[in-house]
Amino acid sequence: MFTGIVEEIGKVKEIISRDRSMSLKIECKRVLSDVQTGDSIAVNGICLTVTRFTSEEMEADVMPETLRSTSLSEAKPGKMVNLERALPVNGRFGGHIVTGHIDGIGNIARKYREGNAIWLTIGTSSDIMRYIVHKGSIAIDGTSLTVAKTEDDTFSVSLIPHTAEMTILADKETGATVNLECDVLGKYIEKLLKPQKSAVSEITMEKLQKYGF
Repeated sequence: MFTGIVEEIGKVKEIISRDRSMSLKIECKRVLSDVQTGDSIAVNGICLTVTRFTSEEMEADVMPETLRSTSLSEAKPGKMVNLERALPVNGRFGGHIVTGHIDGIGNIARKYREGNAIWLTIGTSSDIMRYIVHKGSIAIDGTSLTVAKTEDDTFSVSLIPHTAEMTILADKETGATVNLECDVLGKYIEKLLKPQKSAVSEITMEKLQKYGF
């Protein structure tokens, strides 16, 4: 599990094609300080497993399904990526629950400044928009952000200066692709509220409201 607090910006060093999958080599340092083979690192929000590493780079395999459903299909040497290690048991929970399992992609429809804030308006599919709520959390390229505005097929977030400096989001231009992971709690609640064929759920809207949902 991750929290959407990006620790480091890495750089894609090499892409090794393997039939319909690939291996990705990324130059980085901070996230490798205590890494072990088999550890999980989020790369632009995508949970990848470290297969090899040195003190200055890591390698991870990217499967066909990941290439089909995320922006890693656009990866190339020299491209910068957000990196975050999996949350340790004694770690600080600074963002929100991020699984590293991408729901889909979006595209930056608009980018503009307001004072020292950078606004991004992102367009995406209705399947993803159904889980995006005003003032809720969303992970964009692995960055935990608060949804400031929602419309039918777009939503907007505001980047504070620290986020702009510590992630790749401020460098993206209009039309750029981003990975999106919606708040997993909303998906669980939807699943629990769906009528089951084999059993009748005892969970109701009244019970959820009673316990603070």
